[in-house]
Amino acid sequence: MPDHLATRDKPDDHADAPELEQKTGRTMPPAAEAKPGQQAGKPAEPKRSKLPLIILGVVIVIAGIGGGFYAWTTRNQESTDDAYTDGHAISISPQVPGTVVKLAVTDNQFVHAGDLLVQIDPRDYQAAREQAAGALAVAQAQLANAREAYAKAQIQFPAQLQAAEADVASTQATLTDAQAEYRRQQGISRAATTQQNVDQATAKFHQAEAQLKQSQAQLQQAQLVAHSIAQAEAQVKQWDGQVRQAQSTLDRADINLSDTRITAPEDGWVTERRVEQGNYLQTGSAILALVSPHVWVTANFKETQLDRLRPGQKVAIAVDAYPKLKLTGHLDSVQMGSGSKFTAFPAENATGNYVKIVQRVPVKIAIDDGLPPDARLPLGISVEATVTVE
Repeated sequence: MPDHLATRDKPDDHADAPELEQKTGRTMPPAAEAKPGQQAGKPAEPKRSKLPLIILGVVIVIAGIGGGFYAWTTRNQESTDDAYTDGHAISISPQVPGTVVKLAVTDNQFVHAGDLLVQIDPRDYQAAREQAAGALAVAQAQLANAREAYAKAQIQFPAQLQAAEADVASTQATLTDAQAEYRRQQGISRAATTQQNVDQATAKFHQAEAQLKQSQAQLQQAQLVAHSIAQAEAQVKQWDGQVRQAQSTLDRADINLSDTRITAPEDGWVTERRVEQGNYLQTGSAILALVSPHVWVTANFKETQLDRLRPGQKVAIAVDAYPKLKLTGHLDSVQMGSGSKFTAFPAENATGNYVKIVQRVPVKIAIDDGLPPDARLPLGISVEATVTVE
């Protein structure tokens, strides 16, 4: 290979530095010296910034301060979000069967106590009521007659006894006189009397004996004064019972007739309506529910939170549906049993498959303030309850 094609030496980068400085008027920087462990001619690595570490440290400090402040401010509070609004939901059911002839309310309507909700056809019950009233009138008339008879018996039977006794005494005297005449006629000679006189004396004697026996029989019958009066009194009691029975039948008919008008037992909103005009209703079938305006909160606290809960403690209530609504109340009472105890199938921990689960106990919280008069809190909506325990 020719010499001019041979590899030429690498030119020195700084060999022509003075000439470049003269041409450009700029001073070339001196070549950097290689640090220990660094190859000559290799550029130095840039220095790392400590700003991310500083920011991380500041965030940790702020989080620690915030967590400590939150723990300090909530040290005397017990809260749960397992809570909901609760209240009286009255199930309305007909007490008598029948066809609905009038439906006086609609869904979500507010009604007052005594307002008509549903009218059942009253014609059959009106007829039953009239029949019961007629039976009562008959029984009352019979009772009046029995009372009159009893009052009469109390006077009549003692008087009959006295009359029978007097009659016996009279017939006894007649018998004594007839017997004396009979003996006289039999004791005198036939020349001093006639056969006709003897026959008449004999007839009067036997007649007086018969009359005495009859009077004695009547006296025995008249002596049953107490029994006769008791019988008349029993008739009074019997008809008095009939009157009471007829009165109860009439009362039952009045109740059935009044039950054809289904009215509101108290103020509230109509919900869960399942009835239409023309429906045939059976006794006991739920046709609608009435939600009372009185609302409270049922909060399910963990059993580990119950140690510091006491009735009367103040409670802050936040409603999920109305974020701007801030309610205050107080702890009313704690249910004597966990929620799982009153389920349809409570846990059987004696089977050997026991797994400890933190139970929740319902706590009733009364609402004291913060609820506007025109505000409505539907039952069952979620709330968050925070109890100040100290």
